[in-house]
Amino acid sequence: MKKINIILFTVVISLLGACGIEEDNPNLTKEDAFVSFDSYKRNIDGVYSNMIDWGYMGNQYYFITGLGSGFGWSKRGGNNNKSFDNLTLCSLKPSNSSTYVENTWIQMYSTISKTNDIIAFSPPFESASSSEEMGINSIIGEAYFLRAYNYFNLVRLWGQVPLRTEPAINSTVHQPKSSEKAIYDQIILDANQALLLMSESPISGYPAKYAADMLLAKVYMTLATAEASLQDPALDYWQLAYDHAIKVHGNYTLLPNYDDLFAEDSNDANSESIFELQVAVGASTDHVRSFTASNYTKANTFGNIRINADVYDLHNSTYPADQRITSTFLTNYTQQHNGQTYNSYPNVTNRTNWNGFPYPLKLGSKNPDNRIREGNQNVIIYRYADLLIMLAEISNELQNGEAAGYVQEVLDRVGITTPLAAYTSGDQDAFRNAIMKEYQFELLMEGHDWYNNRRRGYDYFLNNVIIPHNTSSTFKGSIDVTHETSEAIVMKLPIPASEINYNEEIEN
Repeated sequence: MKKINIILFTVVISLLGACGIEEDNPNLTKEDAFVSFDSYKRNIDGVYSNMIDWGYMGNQYYFITGLGSGFGWSKRGGNNNKSFDNLTLCSLKPSNSSTYVENTWIQMYSTISKTNDIIAFSPPFESASSSEEMGINSIIGEAYFLRAYNYFNLVRLWGQVPLRTEPAINSTVHQPKSSEKAIYDQIILDANQALLLMSESPISGYPAKYAADMLLAKVYMTLATAEASLQDPALDYWQLAYDHAIKVHGNYTLLPNYDDLFAEDSNDANSESIFELQVAVGASTDHVRSFTASNYTKANTFGNIRINADVYDLHNSTYPADQRITSTFLTNYTQQHNGQTYNSYPNVTNRTNWNGFPYPLKLGSKNPDNRIREGNQNVIIYRYADLLIMLAEISNELQNGEAAGYVQEVLDRVGITTPLAAYTSGDQDAFRNAIMKEYQFELLMEGHDWYNNRRRGYDYFLNNVIIPHNTSSTFKGSIDVTHETSEAIVMKLPIPASEINYNEEIEN
């Protein structure tokens, strides 16, 4: 049973970017909207509802982070906009009119707008004493956390973007792009404020303050390898990342079975989940349908997202006995409409059409008898296995002697008891290269690939993702999409055309 009833945010309607609405908000006061714990809860539920909308994590976001990572493929051809969008995303050069780019941008800013309303109209209690006051403060902390999280996504995807931290009125909607440094400063400020306010023991189904520590660890890891203009030379970003990541360590546990992370009706708020979005059947989301193979169930599933053959090959050659392979890749199944066996790569050796790509199994429906095309699996954003791999990477950079132990904990779960030589050789570079692939093997298509592939810079992305794909022995120009190689194109998304047309302070 879901712990949160997702409801629409009806108190304030504040749409940003590409909507053409410039009217000031109604004369909203704290007395109108924030009168009790329940009213605060309704407002924060509205933020979460925005995030699981079809235009964001309900669908569009996973096309960007999956297909745009260099790991994904979607059916070519056709005469509609979606087919064109899929092709350009897969080739790492989406246009500024892409529906995925447009919708994700709009929904991120709409989400931020709702957090701005909560923060502006609800100063926290300075000395919270009652359970209600502490609960309200925790919700305000969640608003800071969610604003930071969404700006972290924005700055990594687009770079310089408008920094909107006030309720949406005419004077705040039209904003120029802020520097990436200013955006990161705001993210860190908000995340630290979240740490001061969020509870270690929140309402079931809501994130604890450790989610903010996880966010800050990721922010500092990103800054550790960023260009000098984003860094403060006085700070040790790897140490800062470790300081926050280690606070999360030990407060969650890995599920014994990797498959259980993605099981229908049983993955909600498990011991491994650090931050997840609650989803109910009928919510405005179809993320499950997009990952479910066509005719795998009795419902009308899309199966739009598939995985490049070279991605499968790398995983299989690195860990041939890895339990995650059969959990992650769907290579054959019985089609429900005709009872026929459908085979895809690697069971199909002659790659001539769309069956030359495996489906991502773990995020799709697993029930062939399912007649509902949308699923109710929660959207897991941060989980403990990711934290352990992060600690392994960070520890390798700090050379603190802890690195191998963290990654081995992740590998033990899937039956890999003999670690790669890179993890035991003492070679820092070899460990670094191996651990970056470990994210791929553990978290493929879970929304992290776009960022991890670019976090260590253009040269890493080019030499470890783009070129290996374009030169793969399995590559066939008739079905595979060639990745773009230009740094100016592949590292950031273009600002949506609608934002340029609507926001008077942005030209391009």
